[in-house]
Formats: sequence, C-alpha cells, structure tokens
Amino acid sequence: MKRVRVKIFGRVQGVGFRFFVYRNAKNLGLKGWVRNLTDGTVEALFEGEDEKIKEILELCKKGPPLAKVKRVEVREEEVKNEFNDFEILF
Repeated sequence: MKRVRVKIFGRVQGVGFRFFVYRNAKNLGLKGWVRNLTDGTVEALFEGEDEKIKEILELCKKGPPLAKVKRVEVREEEVKNEFNDFEILF
C-alpha cells in the first residue's frame, strides 16, 4: 500500500481534469480525493496498491484531451487508511 499527494500544474482547471482523475481513480480502486486549488493547480491524494498508484500518476501526467500538464509534483506520505472511497472535493 502507498499514499501520495500530487499537485498538477498547467492548464488543468476548466478542462474536466477533476472528473478525469475521479473516474480513473475509481476504476483503479484507489481511495482519496481530488480538488482544484485557488492557484490554478489541481491537488489529489491517492491511497492504494503501488502498481495502481503508478498507473494514476502516469494518467495525471497526460490528463484529459483539453488539459496541458506542465508539471506533476508527487510527495509520498504515511498510509492512513482513512478513506472509504474516492471523491471530488469542492
């Protein structure tokens, strides 16, 4: 099990990025959340199997068709098993 906090930079708001992350995280069986930040970035917290985390990180580097991802920062954290599902925070 692994837990990572991710910050995605570029044109990532107003392009369906949160829903893209949500749908893919759910499909991969990950737990956590995704949200827009006021600085124009998207932040996500993922918990799950190492291989599934690798997959979602690769997807975050691409994003949905209208997104232009410039950079993805990943910070590993201690697994807390505090989530039951994956959700979009507003």
